[in-house]
Amino acid sequence: MNVKSVEKKEKSTVELTIEVSAAEFEAAIEKVYKRQRGSINVPGFRKGHAPRKIIEGMYGAGVFYEDAINESYPAFYEQAMEQEKLESVAYTDIKVVEMGKDGYTFTATTTIRPEVKLGQYKGLTVPAQVVDVTDEDVENELKPYINRATRLVTVEREAKLGDTAVIDFEGFKDGEPFEGGKGEGFSLELGSGSFVPGFEDQVVGMKAGDEKDLDITFPEDYHEDLAGKAVVFKVKVLEVKEKEEPVVDDEFAKDVSEFETLEEFKKSLADKLRERRETQAKRDYEDAAIRLVVENMEAEIPEAMVEYQADRLLDNYARRITAQGIPFENYLQMMGMTMEDMKKNAAESAGELVRRELALHAVAEAENLAVTDEELEPVYEDLAKQYHVPVEEAKEHIPAADIRKDQLDKKAVELIVNSATPGAPEAKAEAEEAPAGEKPKRTRKTAAKKAEDAAEGEEKPKKRTTRKKAEAPAEAPAEEKTEE
Repeated sequence: MNVKSVEKKEKSTVELTIEVSAAEFEAAIEKVYKRQRGSINVPGFRKGHAPRKIIEGMYGAGVFYEDAINESYPAFYEQAMEQEKLESVAYTDIKVVEMGKDGYTFTATTTIRPEVKLGQYKGLTVPAQVVDVTDEDVENELKPYINRATRLVTVEREAKLGDTAVIDFEGFKDGEPFEGGKGEGFSLELGSGSFVPGFEDQVVGMKAGDEKDLDITFPEDYHEDLAGKAVVFKVKVLEVKEKEEPVVDDEFAKDVSEFETLEEFKKSLADKLRERRETQAKRDYEDAAIRLVVENMEAEIPEAMVEYQADRLLDNYARRITAQGIPFENYLQMMGMTMEDMKKNAAESAGELVRRELALHAVAEAENLAVTDEELEPVYEDLAKQYHVPVEEAKEHIPAADIRKDQLDKKAVELIVNSATPGAPEAKAEAEEAPAGEKPKRTRKTAAKKAEDAAEGEEKPKKRTTRKKAEAPAEAPAEEKTEE
């Protein structure tokens, strides 16, 4: 393999012209021939025993060229990049410009890591949140346990908000029942927002045995056949139930926990909440420090680098959805989104991830940080335990270069954070921390946070490649296909 030229282009793009010698090409062709000969029928020879020259005589001298090129060029490309000390950060476009018995020549056009000019990255003043747990916080932590121990008891009175009404109902549009508008013995918590707006409010005041017609207009963003339509629901209340909460005392604590007293139980909840908040505060502090480093640096971010990262995030997200038994196309339909919508959403997080990665890489270079082979071993051991595979299998599927990069990033983060000084806390976003066991209420999530979440959720690749199948030159002679 010989790198004939390296041409630098705009936006951190380079084009390498790589020549593969006759001997290297011959070795690749021979390998392909040995693999494919068993599937080629040649009159007069047992299947798999036809000499290569006979096959080439029948189908053309270049019968194995394309497969040999596609099988061999990745290794030559990697060698060329390593030789020229270049690192690809996006997809690589491969084009074969010449091929024949004397070898082949191809170009590899890719985006490399852009130049980064660091600003201040040590001695930063970073906003730090003060962790506190109040009595009110502990009471909120208790709520899920209280809710689980709460019973529903039947009452002989009119239903009010917070009650559960057991109802039969059927919906009619223009006097005709519509699909999906009927239910029997349905338990509806009034005020939960489970039904279409206006439905639950009109059930309030009804008691067991009451029947009523509810006039409802569906929202404009509802299902297409009912969006904005006026309908009538015929409702009969079968039963009204109210919540009966338990007495929160030592006996309650014994029933719902391993503690003997309510005081011990509350202390445990407070300790766990404080630990969660301290962990989150540490992460927020690190995020804020890295964000400052990113703001202080100067770099021209290649669009191709962002697109590549966005594709990785989207592919990983699709795999996670599919692993839950939901085809990704169905998921998009349920969410009312298109693939283009998903790509736009991924692009925002990808941009943040790219800037973060560039900043940490630049810090690692500036500080001459390194990761030894010995430091990789415990990481592989942890990954092997995580995926329940032998260590050697983990090494086979997860490239050492990827692990080394992750560990370098961690060292860069440690350096930035350890040299920083805590400052006044930032104003908190409008969000509420959910008690244990409850879903969080609506929060505002920054692009940086979304990027970090995406990064943490991203699976390790088995064998990463940034290339596509080699394209044969337009002038290449047409050849007959072998039977495979």
